[in-house]
Amino acid sequence: MGLIKEPLNIDFVVENRPLTKEEEKQISEYIISQKKKRESKNNTNSRISKTKQKV
Repeated sequence: MGLIKEPLNIDFVVENRPLTKEEEKQISEYIISQKKKRESKNNTNSRISKTKQKV
């Protein structure tokens, strides 16, 4: 990943600092939980409705 440059005429500051180990762990846990939620949602949506089974 590259550095984020500040756009011209914008009044905010981008803080470029490395993540701490605790922050990295929290982000990793969040990503894992979101993937599990997405997988479980996909599994429930993949069932065929009863009207489509009759065809």
